[in-house]
Amino acid sequence: MANSRHVPVLLERVVALLEPALQTPGAVLVDCTLGLGGHTEAVLEAFPECRVIGIDRDPRAIALASERLAPFGDRFTAAHATYDQIAEVVAEAGLDHVDAVFFDLGVSSMQLDERERGFAYAEDAPLDMRMNDSTGVTAADVMNTYSVGELTRVLRDYGEEKFASKIARAIVREREKEPWTRSGRLVELLYAEIPAPARRTGGHPGKRTFQALRMEVNDELGVLRRALPAALSVIGVGGRVVVESYHSLEDRMVKKAFVEVTTLDVPPDLPFVPEGAAPRMKLVIRGAEQADETEIEHNPRAASVRLRAVERVLPDQRSTR
Repeated sequence: MANSRHVPVLLERVVALLEPALQTPGAVLVDCTLGLGGHTEAVLEAFPECRVIGIDRDPRAIALASERLAPFGDRFTAAHATYDQIAEVVAEAGLDHVDAVFFDLGVSSMQLDERERGFAYAEDAPLDMRMNDSTGVTAADVMNTYSVGELTRVLRDYGEEKFASKIARAIVREREKEPWTRSGRLVELLYAEIPAPARRTGGHPGKRTFQALRMEVNDELGVLRRALPAALSVIGVGGRVVVESYHSLEDRMVKKAFVEVTTLDVPPDLPFVPEGAAPRMKLVIRGAEQADETEIEHNPRAASVRLRAVERVLPDQRSTR
């Protein structure tokens, strides 16, 4: 049975934000980051007449969530895909639009728990880090083939690592002695390369490097960049897109995408709004919501969450929805 120990971040708030879009009988939510199915389970329980399509690139997540959600019968459907394929998933379900879309970005608790996946720096494991471990390059491939410059970019941009260049040079130097295969060796290198004062104040020295490698291996920002406009395009009038992000670059992309569809793009001194110029969507949340101290105490992962939401108020000009 799916592991239900992990409580999804801001679960009650997410359900509340989705509620106006899912009250109509037959309403459909696309959970773009199914994972163990915690958010989907809460939605199916809260709205007995809605359906959920759950997307995940990890076959094991699909299997575990499907087992957990089996009591809901055909109200739940799983789709093995990356979430930038949301338009195709919706079309394959025979729908021309859905009522809500939800993203809980980053690595899932299940993937962190599976030691052999190499996501967690706390235990020695193969340097894999693929969310779909049946295809694509591994973290070891990245460390064994990228140049110093490429590794520096990954660690700096995705991990916001101050010592990116120093670590990258050390990774390349050490692979000449022996190819990279295990995470424990990488953790040892990070302890050696990151100065002691920084280690004392910056959390575990592996946190930023492991995050950066994971994001590179899974092209997380590229997938999100493609997924956001696709998600915004598949919701009907009254539909909502709700996103939880945990990385500043992800949140910046979400903010930009939401601003673009909610901003009136006419000169400020124009006395009227031309036909067709009104924004197609409105912000449900001004800025981004964060977790309070109580939530963080019970769920440490919530410390970095940024929650944003938009609602469609007008159909696309090219659409009849």
